[in-house]
Amino acid sequence: MHYNCAALMRPLFTVHAGEYLVGVHLQEKKLNVWIPAKDTGVDLLVTDRDNCQAVSLQVKYGKDFLYLKPSWRKAMRCQSWFTLDRVKLEKSPAEFWVFVLPGFESKKPDFVVIPKAELQRRMTEIPSHDGAKLQTYLCSTKSKRCWETRGLKISTMNQIVDGTYEDPIRDFTAYLNENGWAAVTEKLSGQLSSLAIAS
Repeated sequence: MHYNCAALMRPLFTVHAGEYLVGVHLQEKKLNVWIPAKDTGVDLLVTDRDNCQAVSLQVKYGKDFLYLKPSWRKAMRCQSWFTLDRVKLEKSPAEFWVFVLPGFESKKPDFVVIPKAELQRRMTEIPSHDGAKLQTYLCSTKSKRCWETRGLKISTMNQIVDGTYEDPIRDFTAYLNENGWAAVTEKLSGQLSSLAIAS
């Protein structure tokens, strides 16, 4: 009797593109990355080199829609759209949410790494509500800025392109790339410092 082995074999777990890109990036930073054995609302667990302290991440992967606006390419790296579940965000045990922005013309993706509580606060203040879903549009620019752009007029988007736009609640620059990852590494080192003090 012949069996199709490929059909019989089922993976214990899978990772999506965003999780893979986050994992590779963190391993380049000499951190260890772990995948939970079951879905608990945490996509990745990051530990320090000695595996003594951990930080939990929820990862969202977007697509680049910048190709739809050729006139914005001169200033932008990526413009992406994410749909979040309001209840899942509220109940999420992940300490940080990571949004992966894969620029259409960029060699490496941009990452928005934001604490869950801060993401909740901003999603409450920015018009992003659609029933049980929260819609968020994130764009990164070549000048290393990051903005939430849902509902903005074309004239305002042109200000982002020109570098003249300002809005503290929509400005995600503090969580873009190394700015955001610094909070993760600081949390790990801070946990180690607290442990040393306690001992």
